[in-house]
Amino acid sequence: MLFFVDESGYDHQESPYEVLASIAIHEKDLWGLIQAIQNTEKEIFGVILSDYCVEFKGKKLLKKKVFRHSQQLPTMEFNLRRTLCKQFLEKGKRESSGGATEIRTKQEFAAYGQSVIDFIEKVLDLCDEFHVKVFASIVSPDAPNQRSDFLRKDYSYLFERFFYYCEDFSQKEMGIVVFDELEKAKCRILINQMVQYFCNTHHGRVRSARIIPEPFFVHSDLTTAVQLVDIIAYCLNWGCRLQSMRKETRNEIEPFAQKAKALEYLGTRPNQNGESRPVYGITYIKDLRPRSERRAGS
Repeated sequence: MLFFVDESGYDHQESPYEVLASIAIHEKDLWGLIQAIQNTEKEIFGVILSDYCVEFKGKKLLKKKVFRHSQQLPTMEFNLRRTLCKQFLEKGKRESSGGATEIRTKQEFAAYGQSVIDFIEKVLDLCDEFHVKVFASIVSPDAPNQRSDFLRKDYSYLFERFFYYCEDFSQKEMGIVVFDELEKAKCRILINQMVQYFCNTHHGRVRSARIIPEPFFVHSDLTTAVQLVDIIAYCLNWGCRLQSMRKETRNEIEPFAQKAKALEYLGTRPNQNGESRPVYGITYIKDLRPRSERRAGS
């Protein structure tokens, strides 16, 4: 099982929350999903976005002005929309290659906005078709942070859920964690924290039976699955609100967030009394400190 991980909102700019998100997909389904996403790009835009200097990222595709442009005109006929959208993208490509600034028409802006919305909807539907499961730790931006160098709670929460999902999937299933590459020093810190967690804590040692403690790092702009996690993290950040989450959403993002939330991993585990308790793949974390630090600070 492959667990691709990315984040949203950690730059502490406009985002309401910090979201550490992941998708789980079985290796037998991964290439099919990648091909389906690329075919959907060609069908809707007439091109592959990366060939036209457009990033497959939430903050690029789902910014507010894309929705404003989409609403400038009524829904367009599909073939006309694709033709106008391709013209829009070709102008941007020529400009990025050093060409003169080119005027875009109202019709081209509307066609691009409507195409983006259609594309994101279809990509999230493809996730369901290819049995993708979603996990996320949503963190309050003012959450008290831990003082120690141990693995943060939002990471350990995900690894716990990865472990449960592998257990549920099959008796022998193993998980490989794949991160968007960070600065090399930050990658090394994360690797060390993961090794410490999986090798030196009780819960970590148990979970290392299912999750390989050393992660892989990839370039997000070259890895479709990480780009997909970025989209999902962005949608959850701006459109999903669990209990105790009070920050406003963007109404136009909520339908995408609902689709992403519908992909959430849901399981059950026995509680201390032996009764079944639900296990959710998405959670809200108000305090990142371990219990010992919370008690010491209270």
